[in-house]
Amino acid sequence: MKVIGVVGMPASGKGEFSRIAQEMGIPVIVMGDMIRKAVQVAGLEPNDTNFGATANRLRAEQGMDAIARLCVPEIKRQSSPLVLVDGIRGDTEVALFRKNFPGFTLISIESSFEDRLARIAARARSDDFTTAGALHNRDERELGWGLGHALEQADVRLENEGTLAEFSGAVQRLIRQLRDDP
Repeated sequence: MKVIGVVGMPASGKGEFSRIAQEMGIPVIVMGDMIRKAVQVAGLEPNDTNFGATANRLRAEQGMDAIARLCVPEIKRQSSPLVLVDGIRGDTEVALFRKNFPGFTLISIESSFEDRLARIAARARSDDFTTAGALHNRDERELGWGLGHALEQADVRLENEGTLAEFSGAVQRLIRQLRDDP
């Protein structure tokens, strides 16, 4: 099994990348779903504050790779030759995936602050916000988890600054290339 991971700043296009992969028949394990499940189990309101606090608590109690460790069994349950992990936030997570899945490929989605803020305003998820200050705060929180170091370790960089159609085409080409490479 080949495992690829997607890393990027909030609203850079990780979810869109995953949606396209799913449409291409690639199973997707979303790291954020592990956090959302923990928030739900705790009976907390699903918002950015509770998601961030829960992620911080899990990492403080179990280590910076806590969320990745929750994903490994989910990945191993897949029978597909290619599996995508969406939402890597730190270099310790990258190290864990590289250890568990030889040939792990990390893809960085890169997008400007302005484009990311506009996407957040448009998508209206329960954990979203619409101010530049709130996005700066979330960026800082995630950079504190080692996101910057994870971005530096990317094997492939994919820019998401154009149209959705351009990004979709680039994602499809990259997935086909990764799927077809031995």
